Amino acid sequence: MANIKQQIKRIKTNEKARQANMAFKSSLKTAMKSVLAAVQAKDLEKATTALAYAYKKLDKAQAKHIVHKNYVARHKSELATAVNTLK
Repeated sequence: MANIKQQIKRIKTNEKARQANMAFKSSLKTAMKSVLAAVQAKDLEKATTALAYAYKKLDKAQAKHIVHKNYVARHKSELATAVNTLK
């Protein structure tokens, strides 16, 4: 553990940010899984609403620098392709 007051504070803030990022990533993965579950159930209406929500979460994660832009692009493409199989 650090002895310097500023470093102690920095360790605490880093841990808070890490916890927040982990929670956001978890909700992001859940949103993506809900799209795939709707596709598996062949429910187009539910899949499109879940897709819009997943897009929103992916864009927010990219804006917050939680995930890389290529991760976002890849998953948007995969999800859109999956939903388009229902049409």
